[in-house]
Amino acid sequence: MSSSEGHVSGKGDKGERGGTSGAVSESVFVYVMFMRATPQALWEALTSRAFTERYWFGMHHECDWQAGSPWSLRFSDGRVADSGEIVESDVAHRLVIRWRNMFRPELNAEGDSLCTLQIEQVEYAVKLTVTHRMERAGSKFIEAVSGGWPRILSNLKTLLETGETLMPLVTTSD
Repeated sequence: MSSSEGHVSGKGDKGERGGTSGAVSESVFVYVMFMRATPQALWEALTSRAFTERYWFGMHHECDWQAGSPWSLRFSDGRVADSGEIVESDVAHRLVIRWRNMFRPELNAEGDSLCTLQIEQVEYAVKLTVTHRMERAGSKFIEAVSGGWPRILSNLKTLLETGETLMPLVTTSD
């Protein structure tokens, strides 16, 4: 039992913010997938350094996963790819990260994004919904993650279900 779906949108909505109303423009990427796993196994896969390195192409998180804690995603050589802060952490249910790209100046200049990972038990499967949003229309960062998340999450799903990644890390000697 498995399926996945991804969607990117850039939209301008009318709404209220901080007591004032006006146009709110944002870019949003949403990806939904189902897999054979438990919510706890998925949580551990999302937060464990050793597991993350296997499906995230050698990258790893550095974090204690507590609300208010700093978070970083690092390349295998230790350079910081992305950094931010844990906004919300509900073990095996929900994780919200304030996320900023650190290695591409044009993406860094866009500022912080918000990434929400929602985990739900659905019958005999677990549903993972990843929502990555930025409060700006036409975000190049959201465009970039819309290409990355499907590859990463396909690897995660396959690794949890089979013990192997779908797209293993390929190294070249340059």
